[in-house]
Order: sequence, then structure tokens, then C-alpha cells
Amino acid sequence: MAQLSPHSKPAWWKEVVVYQIYPASFNDTNGDGCGDVPGITAKLDYLKDLGVDVVWLSPIYKSPHVDMGYDISDYETIDPRYGSLDDVDTLIAELGKRDMKLIMDLVVNHTSDQHHWFLESRSSTTNPKRDWYIWKPPRYDADGTRRPPTNWAQILDNAESAWTYDEVTDSYFLSLFTPAQPDLNWENPAVRAAVHDVLRFWLKRGVSGFRMDVINLISKIQTYPDAPIKDPESTYQMADAFFAQGPRLREFLTDMRREVLDHFDTMTVGEMPFEPSDEDIISYVNGDTGPLNMIFPFDLVTIDGVPGASKFTPFSWDARHIGRVINRLQKLMFDGNGWNSVFCENHDNPRSVTRYTDDSDETRERGAKLLALMAVGQSGTLYIYQGQELGLRNFSADWPMEEYKDIESIKYWEWAKSTFANDPAKLEEMRLGLWAKARDNSRTPMQWDGSANAGFCPEGVTPWMRVNDDYQTVNAAAQVGRSDSVHAFWKQALKLRNQHEDLVLYGNFDLLERNSKEVVAWRRSMPGEEWVVVMNFSGKAVTWDLSGRGVEIAEWVLGNYDGYDREKAKSGLLLLLPWEGLIGTST
Repeated sequence: MAQLSPHSKPAWWKEVVVYQIYPASFNDTNGDGCGDVPGITAKLDYLKDLGVDVVWLSPIYKSPHVDMGYDISDYETIDPRYGSLDDVDTLIAELGKRDMKLIMDLVVNHTSDQHHWFLESRSSTTNPKRDWYIWKPPRYDADGTRRPPTNWAQILDNAESAWTYDEVTDSYFLSLFTPAQPDLNWENPAVRAAVHDVLRFWLKRGVSGFRMDVINLISKIQTYPDAPIKDPESTYQMADAFFAQGPRLREFLTDMRREVLDHFDTMTVGEMPFEPSDEDIISYVNGDTGPLNMIFPFDLVTIDGVPGASKFTPFSWDARHIGRVINRLQKLMFDGNGWNSVFCENHDNPRSVTRYTDDSDETRERGAKLLALMAVGQSGTLYIYQGQELGLRNFSADWPMEEYKDIESIKYWEWAKSTFANDPAKLEEMRLGLWAKARDNSRTPMQWDGSANAGFCPEGVTPWMRVNDDYQTVNAAAQVGRSDSVHAFWKQALKLRNQHEDLVLYGNFDLLERNSKEVVAWRRSMPGEEWVVVMNFSGKAVTWDLSGRGVEIAEWVLGNYDGYDREKAKSGLLLLLPWEGLIGTST
């Protein structure tokens, strides 16, 4: 057996279960159709009972809500729709009473165009905050037509420029996401100091850390060259080679850690899209020298997309792809003294039970339990997204586009309609692709019970977003206390994780199956203890041969079939039923 690495050094933030809350959709206590901070406080006992240690809130700061709060106009004020700073103080205090912690979303690649920093910056070219943002003069064609400074495309709308023209000073500002979200200029030391002050404000208030939104975009190539033309039919091109993993990223993050984070007992997780290299990842999260505790790798949540194509273009994957992703990330962190975040669902992705399994009424619960097994069997800090513990699924594909609220969905559909107006079949294909991957699927209101509006907001109130149609049967009240529910299974799985904490979090990882299109299997081991995880990611029964893999099962300790057979084959051929998952101890 391999010797354990420095990866195995314990830390509180490695051992917690984090529950992400999308505040607008969690629990509305004031009857305005939007969730609020007091609504979160009211559900803390539910979260504690589930096994949650840390609550992560998507942005609740003051915002015009062009991009659901990821366009912040004041980092130190709570948006009135969510409550007040006093409400947050109460939440932190109540979490503390339950030995729980709070982490906040830190969105500092960009602000809202309504933030006072930007209002000053755009007011004149001589304003002291002018270079707090990234301004460039126009380019002009031979015929005198004004053009953006580069051909960079917006991230949320590839058909539009990442540069927004401002008539006040006849200049363009960089806005990678939407025109309402201008990018901060991190090259300016005053900007970095202001961000550090934001961190201190919340840490002194009792927050225990941050999820850092698109944090790998804060350093850009300063020459701002045109992006290579990958899509000849588009005026604007994706330029991530010039704005992701920039030359000063690690310096900026290290500075943040040295100046602020190291003075508090914090946990940090960086969102890093555009696929950092393995070398880059380890440089960010190495336990001895990395500036962050962990990042969110996107390998698993992009597994069903065609590389290089729109996220809404489907790709047919199988169990081999899942095995490769998990094996790579587990080995990478173990060998590089890093740490994983384990997740397959969040506010930017569709529901996992729909995405990775069969969400039909007959198999939805089994698939949701299978994904719980996959999560607890990996080394890393475990993240659960609200409703995942209930097996919430995507809304129906026949919902009209008027029900979609996310700006990414709206922009994509506008483009699809204009591009394929004369091709109804192609337009329908695009619509179904959008439905399958839309972020809207994970943002429907939380389904607390079978009453009007799923108990999310009072009867007679119109929720900000339509409730999923299945709420009368799929809800927390119908599952809490029911021994065979998805909720009960998550509690059982988390309890097992805690009982075998050293093994699950710090033990070695060995992929046991590399070639099956249906079965994902691995072994976790440390001196004196071994676990085997076996999962059938298909809707048919399959056999998997335990022989020759160096394992013999002593006992099957957890399975996702009600009344699962603890005496299933412990060597030789193992029959796995559709979407069946098992965890066993190995002799």
C-alpha cells in the first residue's frame, strides 16, 4: 500500500460538508416572492439535521440584479430584497449556536455598472478612479466606422463584444460577462487594497471564508491582443487565452492571502473556468505554498458538452468519462498536496439527477442516491446544492421560454431565434439543448412541502420564478423522516463519511475500472482499512467482475436500492441492477 502524502494533513475546512444556498429561491418569509436571509435562518435546524457544517450563500449584496446578484453595486450592504446587515449578523450568530459556519460569495473580477467606483470611473478621464476599470479607445475601420478595441466576445453572449462603448468619454470599458458588469483593473494597487478591505469587512463580522467567483480572470494579458479566429462566422471570438490564468494571478491571490486571509481562520474555494492546467491548479492549492484551499474543477460538470462548442451542444458520455475525471482529480490532489472540492451540482448547472441519471418518476430517487454515493466516496470537501438532498430535477422541457429568467438563457435564445428563424427543426433542437443545460433548472424555488408555491412563499404570492411542477410529490416534507427517501439516504451517507473520516478524506485512491461503459469503481485505502465504491451508470443490469482487481469484499455497508442485498457477490461476478451503487469494506 502506498504511503500517505502530505495531502493527508487534517484541516477543518477539509472535513466539512458545505451546503450552497441560492438565496432568491430558498425561503421567502416576508411574502414578496423572493427568498431572504431570515428565511435561511429559519431553516438552520433542517440543515444541521442533514449533516451540514458550512452554509455558502450566493450573493446577497446590493445589486441591480442584471445577473442575479453577480453584478454588485455595494459590497458592504445587503440588497433590501434579502434583508439587512442585522439579519446577516443574526444568521451568523444562529449558525454559531449550532457549531456551523458561513462563507460568502466574493465577486471581484467585476462590479455592477451602478457601483460608485464605476460611476466615478466613467465620469471623466481625469477622475482618480478612472483606472480602477479597464478602458480603451475605439478602433476605426478604413471607412471611419468605430469598432471595439479588440475582437473579444462576451462570455454570456458570444455574439456580442466584451467591450462596451461609453459616450461620456468616447471610450470602451471591458465587460466580459454583460455590459452591466465592468471588469475591475487588478493591475491597480488601489483596487487590490479596496478588495482586501471588503474581505476584512466580512471576516471581522464573523464570516469564515469565501467562494471566489471566476477568480482566475482577475489578471489579463496587458497587451490586449485580438483573439484567434476560431469561429469564422462570428464577429467576436472567445479570448480566454488572454483573460484567464493571467500572468499575475498567483501574485494577486498570494497577496490576498498574506495581507488578509492568513490573519483569520478561513476556507477559500476558487471558481476557475476555462480549464487551468494541472500545473496551474496545484500552484493555486498546494497545501504548503498555494494561495487557496481548493478550487472548483469543471471537468465533471462539462462532461456532457462538446469540447470547444457551445455549452448547449450535447455530448454522449458514458461511465468511462466519469471514471477518468474522478481519477485525474483525485490523483492530482493526492500527488500534488492539493485538496479537492467534490460537487456535481450548483447554481450554474442543471440538476444532477437529470443530467447524470434517469429522472423519471420510477428511477429518480435511485439516481439521486447513486450520486450521493459518488460524492461521499471521494476525497475532498463535499458541496451539496439546495434541493440536491431531495433529488430535485430539471423542470419540464415544455415550459415556455417566458419562464426562463437567467440572462445567459435569454441571450442564447434570442440568438437562436434570429439565426434559425427559417429552420424550425434546428430551432427546436436548440431549444431542447438550452433546456437540458440551462442554469434556470437549478434556480426554481426550493420545494419545502406540497402546499401552494411548494411552501417557498405564502399562498397568493407570485414567486419570482415558477415552481417546478412536481412539487406536490417531490418536497422536503414528504421525505424528512421517511426512511427510504433521498433525504434519509443523504443523511446515512454523510454519517458513514463521518464514521470513516480518515479513510474517506485522506486515504489513497485507485481506479478499479477503466474500460466499462456502464461501471465506475474505485478503492479508497489507508493502513488497516479499505473501501470499494462500485456504481452502475446505466439503466440496465450489468455484471462486473471483482476478480483480478486485488479486492475481496468483507461487507457491503451501503447501497441505493431499498433493502439492498448485503450478501451480494463479494468476489467473482457482481450483478449490478440499473443505476445501482454500492460501498463495501474490503478484506
